[in-house]
Amino acid sequence: MSTRRCPRCQTTYQAPARYCVKDGSPLVDVEPTASFGPPKLPGAPAGPEGDPGAQRGAEAEDLSLTPEELDRYSTLSGKLLDRRYQVGRRLGEGGMSYVYRAQDTESHRPVAVKILLPRLSRDPAAVERLRREAGIAMRFDHPNVCPILRLGEADRILYLVMPYLEGEPLSEHETKRGPISVAEGIPLLLQMCRGLAQAHELGIVHRDLKPENVMLVPDGTTDDGEPLYRAVVMDFGLAKERRAGPEVAKLTATGIVLGTPEFMSPEQIRGKPLDGRSDVYALGVLAFEMFTGQLPFPGKSAQETMIARLRGSPAKLRDLRPELPAKLDAVIQRCLIIDPAERFQNMDELDHAFDSVVATGVFGRLFRR
Repeated sequence: MSTRRCPRCQTTYQAPARYCVKDGSPLVDVEPTASFGPPKLPGAPAGPEGDPGAQRGAEAEDLSLTPEELDRYSTLSGKLLDRRYQVGRRLGEGGMSYVYRAQDTESHRPVAVKILLPRLSRDPAAVERLRREAGIAMRFDHPNVCPILRLGEADRILYLVMPYLEGEPLSEHETKRGPISVAEGIPLLLQMCRGLAQAHELGIVHRDLKPENVMLVPDGTTDDGEPLYRAVVMDFGLAKERRAGPEVAKLTATGIVLGTPEFMSPEQIRGKPLDGRSDVYALGVLAFEMFTGQLPFPGKSAQETMIARLRGSPAKLRDLRPELPAKLDAVIQRCLIIDPAERFQNMDELDHAFDSVVATGVFGRLFRR
């Protein structure tokens, strides 16, 4: 029986457990292989006590598959999907989908195929969200954003096709190596800023930015032989167009909390209208964790961390790692201001701020501008 681990709190479980009972995160295998990466658990409405983590756990239980469904959707390996995609090994699963590696028999390229779980495929709202995800991601054309190549349906199976990315999620990279150096981290943050900037230019807010949704793809080495990575922002399944019409508003009505509690902006926790500054906040949380291995707002539960973000002040980066540049600490602190009007107002501003932290000297060799 395989062992699985929560990427957020590191608690381990035995299969067939799929979600962490502490924070609702989808579990990953203890010895993951380099792959497209496990899909995220989609956002859920806040429960009666206002704890999205508890609601996500309830959702996972309600959406458990029957033995027949489990056999069909978890054993697609070796089959030809839609007379085009030769399905290979399963890469992961989440609250919304299974993800497989496959071969496109027309282009002869490897792809990742995300298959919507059957209970959700019968839910019009879930199907609409999937179609929105495809419509959004098909508009991307940026090396730091993962596009969707196709939305298809075959034999009552809804699926998405994406490029297959060799690499690993940022969350797994952090787990293996611990806190990341400034030399490695700043280039990755710059790339995330630039990918998200394109999304914001299209009027799209990611809403669920976190290490699990960032893939690190090997991208050569430095002059000293150190590996370089390309950061690719993935999984816009919770993304929302700022100019969304009423059909989208029904899916994400004001007061319904979507996203991952530890990375939500204060306005997202409150269910307020969001813009790109919410992603600025989430990227600040991600950066803090990337450099320290900890979250800027500690708490024993997702609800406690949410309350801390509404009432308290974030921890200081240099209190945990005094050797880090003071300017980097200041940039992250500004990302984490409660009032969006006082943060960086867009990804271009944040890009320039990160770029100015260590643009020369020993760090400069690792930069990909």
